[in-house]
Amino acid sequence: MPIPTEIDLKQLVQHIKLTAKSLGFQQIGITDVDLSQHHQSVEQWLAKDYHGEMDYLARNLELRKHPELLHEGTQRIISVRMDYLPEDAKFAQSLSKTEQAYISRYALGRDYHKLMRKRLNHLGKAINDYCEQQLNMRPFVDSAPVMERQLASKAGLGWTGKHTLVINQDAGSWFFLGELFVDLPLPIDQPVEEQCGDCVACITICPTQAIVEPYQVDARRCISYLTIEYDGVIDEELRPLMGNRIYGCDDCQLACPWNRYAQLTQEADFAAREQLDQPTLLQLFAWTETEFLKKTEGSPIRRIGHQQWLRNIAIALGNASYSEQAIQDLQSKQDVSDVVQEHIEWAIKQQLAKASKASRKTARLIRIIEKGLTRDA
Repeated sequence: MPIPTEIDLKQLVQHIKLTAKSLGFQQIGITDVDLSQHHQSVEQWLAKDYHGEMDYLARNLELRKHPELLHEGTQRIISVRMDYLPEDAKFAQSLSKTEQAYISRYALGRDYHKLMRKRLNHLGKAINDYCEQQLNMRPFVDSAPVMERQLASKAGLGWTGKHTLVINQDAGSWFFLGELFVDLPLPIDQPVEEQCGDCVACITICPTQAIVEPYQVDARRCISYLTIEYDGVIDEELRPLMGNRIYGCDDCQLACPWNRYAQLTQEADFAAREQLDQPTLLQLFAWTETEFLKKTEGSPIRRIGHQQWLRNIAIALGNASYSEQAIQDLQSKQDVSDVVQEHIEWAIKQQLAKASKASRKTARLIRIIEKGLTRDA
């Protein structure tokens, strides 16, 4: 499409950036569609099966590598970021309380996909209004074969950390990404220099050692993948390492020194829902499917479904401190899939083993006390 007449593209970019901030985006960057520098690394990552059962990452690979094919006519991509860290995030407090459920910070509030897509549509309309014509644009928010992290880094929103997330020196990594594909030859922004240095905090902290080397994550070991993307039987080797993380994992972000600069979100929709604010595992395990669907309406959690939800919580209950109530609730759970039942049986065994260990410890203490009383006598 020809450039709209009498439009100063530099002034248009300034208008776009001011409008984006008024719409709640903390930062935008503009880049071209050339991702050739990432083609080989993506192909190698897929060849190692690091994507697990996320087959969609291998499908439409050419569209992923060539954004101009995904949306015909695209010349530039406007990459945006939006902070999501809620006030009173509590960070890792619930990780040390084994009876509580840990839910990734991004999923505590409203699903970001619709919210950001709506804002991007508003941004597109503002561009059309400024140019006084209907331009060829399309928004994306984690919904198509788009290499969003690579585009964000190329657009100068931050650099790709060793955990593969984008890090911004002024805002850490607690933010969502989105894109607006446009058919205008807008001036582009420059990438920023990587500043991870020798730090390996994210690699060291990963509970399952899913970051197999800097900038390489084996999703098959990643707790976020296991609890969200994967709906099958989780390896027994990995279950104890998952702790009480029932939806996602933030450990690599919690350990990142750059997140000391993280900014709190201004979006009320990203605040933690009451029923998801430090709930106990047993409270969530008691939800019926109807309750699950109702209480996760408008939440990203809903997409995993009730059965996978129960599977994740069953693992966490197996990892929790001994609780007679937990054993009872696990044993009485009905109408579950074979996959969920397998994890429930595993959790019961873990709880019974802890009960036996506690009994032996109690018996030993009693013997010590009795022996001491005998000596005193």
